Amino acid sequence: MPDVSREISMGKASKQGFSKERLARIDRFLADKYITPGRMPCAQFVLAREGEVVHQTVLGHRDVERGVALTEDTVYRIYSMTKPVTSVALMTFVEEGAIALDDPVERYIPAWKDLGVFAAGVEPAFLTTRPARPMQVVDLLRHTSGLTYGFQNRTNVDAAYRKLVLEDMHGEHDLAGMIDRMSRLPLEFSPGEAWNYSVSTDVCGHLVEVLAGKPLDQVFQERIFGPLGMTETGFHVRDDQRSRFAACYNAAPGGKMKLQDDPQTSKYLAPPALLSGGGGLVGSAADYLRFANMLLNGGELDGARILAPKTIELMASNHLPGGTDLTQMSRSLFSESTNAGVGFGLGFAVVFDPPQTLIPCSLGEFYWGGAASTAFWVDPVEQVTAVFMTQLLPSSTYPVRRELRTLVYSALMETNG
Repeated sequence: MPDVSREISMGKASKQGFSKERLARIDRFLADKYITPGRMPCAQFVLAREGEVVHQTVLGHRDVERGVALTEDTVYRIYSMTKPVTSVALMTFVEEGAIALDDPVERYIPAWKDLGVFAAGVEPAFLTTRPARPMQVVDLLRHTSGLTYGFQNRTNVDAAYRKLVLEDMHGEHDLAGMIDRMSRLPLEFSPGEAWNYSVSTDVCGHLVEVLAGKPLDQVFQERIFGPLGMTETGFHVRDDQRSRFAACYNAAPGGKMKLQDDPQTSKYLAPPALLSGGGGLVGSAADYLRFANMLLNGGELDGARILAPKTIELMASNHLPGGTDLTQMSRSLFSESTNAGVGFGLGFAVVFDPPQTLIPCSLGEFYWGGAASTAFWVDPVEQVTAVFMTQLLPSSTYPVRRELRTLVYSALMETNG
């Protein structure tokens, strides 16, 4: 597969403490291991320090079948990289005093008052027990709510999620309809008892709608996208973006790929019925870098204040009960994180024991990724932000996220740690 590679602002690399020659390894590595052999359709990687871009790589094709080369302004499905955006939106209401982290969720969703914990049975005949305590808003943000995802394929509860088609953005129900259907289903465990990757952030999106009295997309535009100048991000692909929308692929046996979503016929070309705060956004690498830089900069970017510095600090702290990591708390068969030494904050994973991760990283680094192998991270110690975009399902196919961290920090010659 032929490739296209572009690096920008390389003269700034040494100024920001990076080795230009070592950063060049990123391009060669991605090309040789993933793009040229046809393991991934494309790879865009943007690296910044102190908000200044020091490296960008653009490789491969955004549409392999039609031979369309990847460009810097390509629009991607970012899936679960939507979660930090939704979490930030909810925290803006926390700052205003409209909601508190220890509020019971049932205060905002009265139909959930009697949610029980699974004991036995299948949908619609579940046997339940009472939870040890009510679900709190913080449980939604940190995924300790007892909710799940249908694709976990692990329990009778997630089987019920699949049966009721809870997570279909382009189905018959909207976000409020999803919440209503969930009122008939049990929790997998009592809130706070364990960590399970789930639709919790979709519920956060519903809370945002309840608090704002507006649809989630409108709140995002008013509180985040508009102020930050994120002009390419939204819940569907606009007409002016169609020519730049990437194809999405499933990994196939033997390191191959199979087309999963054709950009010319994709459901993302029309607004979805369900505005998924857990995984519904599309956007560009440049847009997401602006979001990441806002987080790095304590909630502000170019004069636009989204959150206060102490709120960002709170979000980027480990909120798992007892200060545990995900290896101790997780019941999930899936997450966007490698778990040792990693806790979970209010919307993203947080490194609190770097040696346990077995890769170069910093104390307090926070990050997340998306189902199509996309990823971002924010390193407050080294003042580094990074965004990786591709379109390959599932995200567990290759360890490219860990590899990128190693390559980046191997090129960082002047550290703050």
